Amino acid sequence: MDTNGPTSDDVAGAAPAENRLFDLGEPLPPPPPVGRGTPRLRYAQRDQAEMRFCSLDELIPADHEVRQVWDDVVGLDLAPLLAQIKAVQGKAGAAATDPRILFALWLYATLRQLGSARELDRRCREDLAFRWLCGGVTLNYHTLADVRIGHGAALDQLLTSSVAVLLDQELVTLERVAEDGMRVRASAGASSFRRGPRWQQFLAEAEQQVAALQQELTADAAASTRRQRAARHRAAAERHQRVRQALAALPAVAAAKPAKEQDQARVSTTDAEARVRKMGDGGFRPACNVLLATATATPVIGGVTVSSAGNDQGQLAPMVAQLAERYQEKPQAMLGDGGFTKRADLARARRRRGARPASVPAASASRPAARA
Repeated sequence: MDTNGPTSDDVAGAAPAENRLFDLGEPLPPPPPVGRGTPRLRYAQRDQAEMRFCSLDELIPADHEVRQVWDDVVGLDLAPLLAQIKAVQGKAGAAATDPRILFALWLYATLRQLGSARELDRRCREDLAFRWLCGGVTLNYHTLADVRIGHGAALDQLLTSSVAVLLDQELVTLERVAEDGMRVRASAGASSFRRGPRWQQFLAEAEQQVAALQQELTADAAASTRRQRAARHRAAAERHQRVRQALAALPAVAAAKPAKEQDQARVSTTDAEARVRKMGDGGFRPACNVLLATATATPVIGGVTVSSAGNDQGQLAPMVAQLAERYQEKPQAMLGDGGFTKRADLARARRRRGARPASVPAASASRPAARA
């Protein structure tokens, strides 16, 4: 029998369409050439529904840094904050968020160099470590921002306690601390700066507005409009406070100018502590001087100060006092560039028997070199 001859199927497929009993459809593709075939791959199926039985705790390794942060926060005494919560057993009100969660989130965010409440809110939804800290508690950026604004002192104490624990375990040492300043752009526009006469006008207008809104708030009995007017009253009171802060800062700004230019002193309506400074790119913008004290042996920031001064002179002694108050320990040596050198600081260091090495500006005919 000839096995190479055409089969009945081949003959039927070659027959004209009108003589076929059934429609055979499209012809099959030709067989692949002899040799390497088509590779078999595993493709992503992202729309496939799955049922997984696992907890957030199982997804975080036992030695993860976020667990250390949580253990540190759990050991804190938060009784003063818990006493401020009005929603208690047996009374009306929605349950409040555990303050340990909020503090742990900000502490871990600080370690990750995050300072934005909106960015932290995004991480709480997308980052596994932040989700583990939340533990299923839903948050928003407004709640996170309120914690940092309303409990800034408690957060500062939390960070201080964390560094103190590291000092106690000799993981961090204050044997030598370096201090330096950096210009940080302020949240104030260049057009927000006003002179003294304009500020007096703003103060009178703000006082009148606060008084008028207070009278409307007490006279109106409608609940809906009362809430709206209360919000306007708060905004007016905040503006009135900013105006008073700017007026209080105006004499210091004027004193820093020459006698002929003191009447041209200006302060921002947005941020009374902001000053127009020269930035790193050579431009002039409203900014603040942020001073950081860092232990040289370990990358740990032990002290932070925000100054409106135009230079760093006189900032070494306040930073030493801050470190001593925070950790009950003074650094054995302070390092600073020539901008920090001031004779009064050096003399104070000698009286306190504290070493204070610092680079000193070159001596001139009118100013001899100072020695630490």
